[in-house]
Amino acid sequence: METNHVAAERGWVWVKQGWILFTKSPVMWLVLLLIAFGAAVLLSMIPVVGQPLTTLLGPVIMAGLMSGCRALEQEEDLELAHLFSGFQQQTTQLITVGGLSLLGQFLILGLMIGMGASSLIGIMMSDTPPHDPGVIAEAFVGAGAAVLVGLVLFCLLMMAAQFAPMLVYYNRLSPLAAMKLSLRVFFNNIGAMFVYGLVAIVLAILATVPMMLGWIVLIPVMVTSIYACYRDIFPFPDEAVAEQPAATDMEA
Repeated sequence: METNHVAAERGWVWVKQGWILFTKSPVMWLVLLLIAFGAAVLLSMIPVVGQPLTTLLGPVIMAGLMSGCRALEQEEDLELAHLFSGFQQQTTQLITVGGLSLLGQFLILGLMIGMGASSLIGIMMSDTPPHDPGVIAEAFVGAGAAVLVGLVLFCLLMMAAQFAPMLVYYNRLSPLAAMKLSLRVFFNNIGAMFVYGLVAIVLAILATVPMMLGWIVLIPVMVTSIYACYRDIFPFPDEAVAEQPAATDMEA
């Protein structure tokens, strides 16, 4: 699939477009994300299988949120049903994306353990982490290069999973092909992705200042900005590759 190469400043535009999508239905966005967050918390509380289930279903929920963005872009109403759109089509493929992400996490953790980070990973995965900061610091020192290697690999995995739900849901790519393309697009548009990440960090700091209240707005804006990014780079099945539809009615 051909994709668009965009200028670095588009990273800031995606955030502005995300804000526009959020302001079209702010209350419903908060409701949808509150339901999604609550469901994730409840799932994660299930012993042993809770966290893997959350990872498996993550792409399904993301596809639903993106379908809500699509509806707003087409001047339709954002509805509760959009959250569950991923359970109505491409569900197996979306869950497979989550499965590949989960497999990637296990492989990375296994590699880190093999490199001497078993103590650190044990602390991170424990329900009752030690209260003594010295124990954590010692675990980090003992992990050595495993921490850096793990960080890099987890970042690559995150890049591969970023756009995969949309590519599976809208473009009908296979899960593995979607993750490969998502990763490639990150490197092809590294300038825009850097600006986007930098803006996100600055906004996260600002959102934290007023007793974390800014996160109530920032989280949905960042979710909708992912859709703006996707629309700017990837073609819809019925559109020419050269078009940039996200820069039309959503352009600030």
